[in-house]
Amino acid sequence: MNTSRNLVRITVVLLGVSVCTGFGQALDFTAVRAEVDFSKHVRIWDGFGANYVEVAQSADYLQDPQEYGGLSLLTEEERQQIVEMVFGDDGLKPGLVKMFLDPHHQREPRGPFDHETTTRWMRYFVREGLKRTRARGEDLTIITTLYGPPAWATRQKFIRGRDLDPARKYDLARYMVDWVRYLREEEGLPVRFVSLNNEGEDWSRWPADGASGHVGTGHDYNLFWPPEQVVEFIKILRPMLDAAGLRDVGVTPGECTNWYRFSAWGYADAIADDPGTLASLGLITSHGFYGGDYGRWFGEHRSLGTDILRERRSELHAWVTSTSWSRMDVANVKEMHGNIYTAKVNAIIPWACIQRPAKWIGGDPNPGTAFRVSEDGSYEVLRGYYYYKQLARAGQPGMAVVKTFAMDSEVALIGFARNGTHHPDAFVVVNLGGDRRVAVKVIGAGSGSFRVFRTSDEKDRYEEIGRAALENGWIVCDVPGRSATTYFAQ
Repeated sequence: MNTSRNLVRITVVLLGVSVCTGFGQALDFTAVRAEVDFSKHVRIWDGFGANYVEVAQSADYLQDPQEYGGLSLLTEEERQQIVEMVFGDDGLKPGLVKMFLDPHHQREPRGPFDHETTTRWMRYFVREGLKRTRARGEDLTIITTLYGPPAWATRQKFIRGRDLDPARKYDLARYMVDWVRYLREEEGLPVRFVSLNNEGEDWSRWPADGASGHVGTGHDYNLFWPPEQVVEFIKILRPMLDAAGLRDVGVTPGECTNWYRFSAWGYADAIADDPGTLASLGLITSHGFYGGDYGRWFGEHRSLGTDILRERRSELHAWVTSTSWSRMDVANVKEMHGNIYTAKVNAIIPWACIQRPAKWIGGDPNPGTAFRVSEDGSYEVLRGYYYYKQLARAGQPGMAVVKTFAMDSEVALIGFARNGTHHPDAFVVVNLGGDRRVAVKVIGAGSGSFRVFRTSDEKDRYEEIGRAALENGWIVCDVPGRSATTYFAQ
């Protein structure tokens, strides 16, 4: 019998019997005291997501038909294997998908659109995923992001030009609207949000004169979006979507590199101070990349920008629309915890979940992922997949984030209540340190019995390790170092 399965059962039966204040301060100071309270809902959870990136840097697609996701190299059987591992009943089961709008869909303003050439494999990934999701009676919510505008929309008139040409702002809005229309009406995909930009705040990616900045420096597509431009464009795009019959498609402010920049660089205040823009906003979005050291790349998980907007519109949801897989270890799960509990988001969509490293110019700065495709046509499933599975299956759309705590900064809990859905109450115990005993007080769960799954840095890959039962309201577990353990109420 599996040793770790014994650990779960023996610990619960032998240690979960003496109940007093703080469980004897967690067994006479031999365990980390923690708590998850399913009766205290923090906010609605919209879900975890997936993102397929097809064209990210190519300046001339006809000369450089970049396909970064890598599905084009695989057999149909292999593609279906990956789609099943992402969207299938035993897979990640994401509720959200992000789709990029690259700069190659229209050669000249008011000219014909070609929405198909550069998006074949992204659309395949989403279509196949939608089939599996709907087959089990659920659905996807899609957000599409302007990755970068066509050359004609910039002052510089080349791909990845820095500045928006004011004379082309309405044409650029039409570019975005027609892509949404195409996805909804011709592809039958449930697009619900359109986002203005990809890391458009980062003005330092271009030289001071803006005279160069072509793709090939290692960066992906961008346009510089100062706060004033974001404010104006939200008010431009909203009525144009309405006129196209897309009233139920919300507009987001684009995606800063991290939540710190969204507030500290002026975006949240600019939106909040303009009544028309605030009224037109459908969703708060940002990337959730974390950088803990002070300096240019500092990016803490902070909620200030979201708080500013929610003071005026409390119903607004906030999504992380890209974040790093980092080293694909347990620390990445802690980053997710920071986005959920510190940045106060309602959803997380990581950066590309399948990557073909050879197609990223200059070397990929975010090489972590779930699947990696090699140039010989093979693929491998990476540790990041299994850590993400611990979270994605626990936090399904419509559930609620619940209050948790742990009295050790190397231990964190992430909890999701069923909130009227058919998904079970679930919580994740994250252990960044060495082997630990954790005593978790469980309040308001829909069951006293839990199925237990684990991923660790060393060996476990979303392994079911047994069952755990509440003893006087507590679960006491021995968790290995550098691991994430998920408990699903039965």
